[in-house]
Amino acid sequence: MLRHFVPSAIRAPFARYSHAVEIPAGARLLLVSGQLGITPDDAIPDGVEEQAALCFAAIEACLTEAGMGRADIVRLNAYVTDRAYLAGYMAARDRFIAAPPPASTLMIVSGFARPAFKVEIEALAARRD
Repeated sequence: MLRHFVPSAIRAPFARYSHAVEIPAGARLLLVSGQLGITPDDAIPDGVEEQAALCFAAIEACLTEAGMGRADIVRLNAYVTDRAYLAGYMAARDRFIAAPPPASTLMIVSGFARPAFKVEIEALAARRD
């Protein structure tokens, strides 16, 4: 069983995430590479929220392949190319993540492999079978 922490001794999270998540001994770990907002036929939507939704769909496909689900995500690392994209990313994230939310980091970066990409998301999941 994962344990989520939001200590009262520090400032509450700025958004929907936990400050820390404890993984129990013996859990399987799944590290999901950074996923980009691109369809299987190479279409890249213009909107960051749509790109983020594709990133999360790819993460979910990896979780499913490993016999895991959204509730097994312990950490998300997300990268966007502009502050203006924060709200779109967070809207897609909040639709995707299970409660309690995982630990999370969101950074603004200068760009990705193709200029059309606005967001990239990676995940760490753990499950004790």
